[in-house]
Amino acid sequence: MIALMLKISGAWLIAIVAGMPLYASMTIAALAFLYFGGVPVTLLPQKMAGAMNSFPIVAAPLFILMGNILARAQITDRIVAFASAVIGWVRGGYAHASILTSMIFAGMVGSAVADAAGSGAIEIRAMTKAGYKPETAAAITAAAATIGPIIPPSLPMVIYGVSADASIGRLFIGGLIPGVLMGLALMVMVSIVARREGMARKPFAGWGEIWRTFLRGSGALMTPALILGGMFSGVFTPTEAAAAACLWALFLGFVVYRTLEVKDLGPILVDTVETTGLVTVLVMAAGALGWCMSISRLPQTLAPMIVHTIHSPVAFLLLCNLLLLVIGCFMEALAAMLILIPILVPAALSYGIDPTQFGVMVILNLILGTIHPPIGVVLFVVTRIADVSFETMSRAILPWLVPLLLVLAAITLWPPFTTWLPKLVFG
Repeated sequence: MIALMLKISGAWLIAIVAGMPLYASMTIAALAFLYFGGVPVTLLPQKMAGAMNSFPIVAAPLFILMGNILARAQITDRIVAFASAVIGWVRGGYAHASILTSMIFAGMVGSAVADAAGSGAIEIRAMTKAGYKPETAAAITAAAATIGPIIPPSLPMVIYGVSADASIGRLFIGGLIPGVLMGLALMVMVSIVARREGMARKPFAGWGEIWRTFLRGSGALMTPALILGGMFSGVFTPTEAAAAACLWALFLGFVVYRTLEVKDLGPILVDTVETTGLVTVLVMAAGALGWCMSISRLPQTLAPMIVHTIHSPVAFLLLCNLLLLVIGCFMEALAAMLILIPILVPAALSYGIDPTQFGVMVILNLILGTIHPPIGVVLFVVTRIADVSFETMSRAILPWLVPLLLVLAAITLWPPFTTWLPKLVFG
């Protein structure tokens, strides 16, 4: 059975290289496995449907819906104004404000692409007007956008939790400290670059302006508190938190800020359905292929082999980092995660590695691929916004990977960065 699975995996990789959509290639690989293995092919649709038969995965379309509502309601302008008033007066202030905006926005949408597309235009335009090079402004925005899937809510964490049978609540809480560390590390980098390039300061707007911008954006700024506070207190689960956040976003758009109209609901729902459809078909195909791997006993065979070959948990984590960073450069993060979870998670558990630490580490590794060529979907977004070439953008982003890689090393080598807060909250 293992030999058969390896042959099917080879055919699947050939299909990917040939340009076939990933969900289609995974489905074909699963179908071929069943057919050549003598298993009834009628099981395939059952397993694909079973992959979606999970209450926590309902949170995925709800978080996507919330992000689309907030984007359509033009919430970003208020957050950027508040961040600029708070920290925009220090040297490199526009860059610091961009990072702070991404940290706040991360607690609302949970997506690197949504962060870059939602607040990126305003941030890049402000930095360019202040004299920043367009590629520098775009690189800072792209690097800060990677915080989106780490600070909860996070769509990748929902998918990881469902696929790896890990606690989504613990993953959410476990991402808080690493997300804050990513923001602080990027701010330190900005301070170094700002001094070297002599970036100008802008006058301190005053405490009154900070208070005014806070009041204007207070409804939006309360969104992360609503989501996390509800989960901290046990009022609702992560899935219920997503539903509550959607209702709160609609309340902000229609009642508080009045930036939404009934006619906006159509485009919002269409965008949500399109994105959800892509996520759903990937989860279903990966679920079917994962079941094929399970009955072939490939993960159960590879995990002991890895443990027998690599005796140190730290060495295993470092090897995983290297593998995931390379894969993240060539494959979309969600798809890579769905493929690798059945193989890597059993091995990690064999070493006694905390599932929360490993989950946050896997997600951060793959999200870094979104700002690194050749795939770099976030790079493509900011390249269009800043109107610079992809080649220029690829060079400009390299220094900003350094602080993010240092945070990755920190959460790899010291588990409490990801495990202390969940243990404090959940026991």
